Amino acid sequence: MEQTYKAAGVDIRAGEETVKRIKGFAKSTFNENVLSDLGLFGGFFEFQKNAYAEPVLVSSVDGVGTKLKVAIAMNLHSSIGQDLVNHCVNDIAVCGAKPLFFLDYLAFGKLNPETASSIVEGFSVACKQNGCALIGGETAEMPGVYQEHDYDLSGTIVGVVEKKEVIDGRRICKGDVLVGFQSNGLHTNGYSLARKVLEKFSFDQKFDELELPLGNELLRVHKSYLKLITHLKQETKIHGFSHITGGGIVGNTKRIIPEGLSLKINWDAWDVPNLFKLIQKAGNISDEEMREVFNIGIGLIAVVSKTEIDKVITAAKTLNETAILLGEVI
Repeated sequence: MEQTYKAAGVDIRAGEETVKRIKGFAKSTFNENVLSDLGLFGGFFEFQKNAYAEPVLVSSVDGVGTKLKVAIAMNLHSSIGQDLVNHCVNDIAVCGAKPLFFLDYLAFGKLNPETASSIVEGFSVACKQNGCALIGGETAEMPGVYQEHDYDLSGTIVGVVEKKEVIDGRRICKGDVLVGFQSNGLHTNGYSLARKVLEKFSFDQKFDELELPLGNELLRVHKSYLKLITHLKQETKIHGFSHITGGGIVGNTKRIIPEGLSLKINWDAWDVPNLFKLIQKAGNISDEEMREVFNIGIGLIAVVSKTEIDKVITAAKTLNETAILLGEVI
């Protein structure tokens, strides 16, 4: 019996159909710096070097973890693409960088062009919102590695910052304050624990304390802080930024704290959102574990001197963001 690639689980025609569908989404993010069409072996991006005296490229790669399992169960895939872009953008924005371009990697058990197209549409929406171009990616069909309806994805972002404007925490000193800004949900971390303790409920179940059905609450798009970060840099003297992902407030913020210093957090400075309270109650999870696994309502932290607090509060308010004083450097 003759064997074929399709019989082995890889459908080349489905791949061609996927490329046809996603091309328009990617091209909608192009700007004058993108020199290549999709389909070449690499994406070409012309760097405007004269715009910077000492340009420093900043890059990051990430995924969205098992939030994918919620998206797959609900057959809702476009928000996952936005999650990935916004997560990557935040990771370089807290270093002071402006995003330039984004590349994605998608791997399926069985390639579904409609699902792939929905994910890439999400990429394009978030790329346009963040002012970066989606210049390339890879879509793989990997039967035997993934179950038929499963997929995984990762993204790589590249941005640029003037060398003298790099934000890496070296200016942080004793007495600086931590100013927090709200998340809009779990973002992209803690889903393995959240799914485990919430498995007794259905994703379409409604709770009085939640605005949306449970599954939709879990799929809220990871918030982009690029606009807020850019505005705060312009209006205040920032000593450091922390993007709160896996590891929580302390685990992420201590990455930028100079040696010899530590953090003092006032855990009562804000109201923990109801979704986190539901997760904690359903799983009988300790406060310590919640604080280490989840963002518990704070997605970004700015570290500034005490003299800058009023400026930060005012600057945030112009973007309808609430600045929360949640601790200090000791």
